Amino acid sequence: MSDTGEDDRKQGPVAAEIREDQDIYSEDGSVRSDYLMHVGAAIADRDLLYLRQHVARLHASEMGDLLEAIQAEQRRMLVSLLGDDFDLSALTEVDEAIRLDIVEHLPNDRIAAALGEMDSDDAVYILEDLDQEDQEEILAKLPFTERVRLRRSLDYPESTAGRRMQTEFVAVPPFWTVGQTIDYMREDDDLPESFTQIFVIDPTFKLLGTLDLDRVLRTKRSVKIETIMRETNHPVPAEMDQEEAAQLFEQYDLLSAAVVDENNRLVGVLTIDDVVDVIQEEAEEDLMRLGGVGDEELSDSIGSTSRSRVPWLLVNLLTAFLAASVIALFEATIEQIVALAVLMPIVAGMGGNAGSQTMTVTVRALATRDLDIHNAWRIVRREAGVGLLNGLLFGVLIGIVAGAWFQDVNLGGIIAVAMLINMIAAALAGIMIPLLLDKFGADPAVSSAVFVTTVTDVTGFFAFLGLATWWFGIR
Repeated sequence: MSDTGEDDRKQGPVAAEIREDQDIYSEDGSVRSDYLMHVGAAIADRDLLYLRQHVARLHASEMGDLLEAIQAEQRRMLVSLLGDDFDLSALTEVDEAIRLDIVEHLPNDRIAAALGEMDSDDAVYILEDLDQEDQEEILAKLPFTERVRLRRSLDYPESTAGRRMQTEFVAVPPFWTVGQTIDYMREDDDLPESFTQIFVIDPTFKLLGTLDLDRVLRTKRSVKIETIMRETNHPVPAEMDQEEAAQLFEQYDLLSAAVVDENNRLVGVLTIDDVVDVIQEEAEEDLMRLGGVGDEELSDSIGSTSRSRVPWLLVNLLTAFLAASVIALFEATIEQIVALAVLMPIVAGMGGNAGSQTMTVTVRALATRDLDIHNAWRIVRREAGVGLLNGLLFGVLIGIVAGAWFQDVNLGGIIAVAMLINMIAAALAGIMIPLLLDKFGADPAVSSAVFVTTVTDVTGFFAFLGLATWWFGIR
């Protein structure tokens, strides 16, 4: 084993500095500030030597993080300075706004040349966000075979397996021997750079089975493929939603899966690296929708960010008026017992938080298919029990605190009962509302939060103020 310090001394300070900059991340996972400063200075000074040594060699994911960390003008200049040394596959690692900003400043000839060297799934990822006119111009500059493959993927709906698949794969007929298959993989230059499975097809490209590479390597050359292939139990329909395809990978521990059309003809392969991206995107999408912010990205402008948030804020405003109208019904009660105005936000707030907890678990369970018609009522009963238990616990706690605070046992008892009622209502709303929305075809991640909050606010205010009005006999 060689000594690192000795190697640095032999190769000089430049080599040592390059090796030091290979890790561009700080301990918290962000891009190092000193690295960003050096890159910014190199861009400003047009220092091509530094950029080629310290930036062009980055992995696509690292380049993506760098592009997201620097300013828009620096991004464009960096891509321009690197020229052909810039790997366009890094654009698959950035959000849509940054990707479009960079692509818009690149000539279509250069984009076409770069796409021709990419895997088809990465090429489609970049092409799908472009205008139709630019798409057609870029595709026209590609070789016929590449153009047909990319068009076929782009013809599938967005967020489907067909749009995500890689159209480069290895397929052989069942009557070939292992020796013929190995020779084919060694000699054909059009095969994908990396793969783990060989697909077995008939003359019409219908999928017959699959064969793992390790099985090929352990079998004698004279054995026919049809004797060692296994049936493909989990082919992915090209029209299948990408989230459902990801669930197949998770359920059956797949590394790759054949993608087939409606006639069971092999059209592509879905690989685990794409599925990991899908899982991350879907989880992020659910999280963003729960907050009512849609497809917002960090690089979006102030105007577009504001527009994406306005619709659900407007809906929330309307539901807030509904809650306010409940309070207005008990105006006389609040005027006589001012302590109610102090305490009622506690009831509504606790109910809202409890409902959000149940709703989050429910929405995620629906997304992962862990919650369905078969176990729904069992989960409903469980959440109602949780609401009852937590309602008793926090009802007693807030009742004691409120009674001591305002020196009124009656007030403590009223808020305790109201808390119990609202916690049970919150638990039921948190699970029933997403279930009902899902049943009627609406996305529970998008609209559940507003309705659950409305239920807990209205129930909390009505229970607390209604009980107080009844108990104290206020008219």
